[in-house]
Amino acid sequence: MKILITGATGLIGGRLSRACIEGGITVHYLTTSKEKIQDKPNFKGFYWDPASEEIDSKAFDGVSKIVHLAGASISKRWTKSYKQEIMESRTHTANLLFETLQEIKHDVQYFISASGVSIYPNSKTKLYTEESTAVDSTFLAEVVLAWEAAADQFKSLGMEVTKVRTGVVFSEEDSALQKIVAPIKAYVGAPLGSGKQWQSWIHLDDIVGIYLHCIKNNLEGVFNAVAPNPVTNKKLTKQIAARLDRPLWLPNVPGFILKLVLGEMAILVLRGQLVSSRKIEEHGYVFRHYNLESALDHLL
Repeated sequence: MKILITGATGLIGGRLSRACIEGGITVHYLTTSKEKIQDKPNFKGFYWDPASEEIDSKAFDGVSKIVHLAGASISKRWTKSYKQEIMESRTHTANLLFETLQEIKHDVQYFISASGVSIYPNSKTKLYTEESTAVDSTFLAEVVLAWEAAADQFKSLGMEVTKVRTGVVFSEEDSALQKIVAPIKAYVGAPLGSGKQWQSWIHLDDIVGIYLHCIKNNLEGVFNAVAPNPVTNKKLTKQIAARLDRPLWLPNVPGFILKLVLGEMAILVLRGQLVSSRKIEEHGYVFRHYNLESALDHLL
């Protein structure tokens, strides 16, 4: 099998590329940096520049599946221009893939796109499944709607489409977990806002595992990529502090302080969703890190 990955040099894409190669899958990848182009037997890079709609069509040679992971980080301050970059880095890149496939001969049958659980409204009590139709009113929900619409257009080319709604990814590398760990290590950690907001998290091993599971089993549709046991921000903070043997002596960080510091981006830490992983489990995926304790033991 040969697949094409966008965002292959990112956190998830890099790990997924290695897992695919180890599993006997040949990886083509698109990069906007010519310095990152490699040409190895099972790993070959191709240049693209979505801003100028430039793409090397040889990237599609022999490819049967596309995994679209490209997208600007949401953890930089949301200025007006950067919000546009967050949106366009997901939708314009998908549109360029779609338009290119319309113009060339290819064997692509399957399109899998990253997405986000931030489409679901903030709630402390409702459990969201893939069948939930409620949509949040935030900028991130707007991004997810456009992101998924860009993926759905590939159905018109006769392809199967899968959308992976990802929770907060925890890894030993630069990730949301490390941003939470840093102040706790420095003895200034504290729950954020009320501390009651849900964190639907997932270990990097499992988000990569879910993509690989979808690729190998041709899963189609929407899947939540979150661990089976979400936790509140307060519980997460306490468990990290316990493992690092650090006291939590400060009061909760007030929401208005976070809004002053982070601006609109404060919703990333002050709002949350309780999201179900049952569907992907019913489709045969077995989590390596089922609960927070397992994930923290591995990462900390």
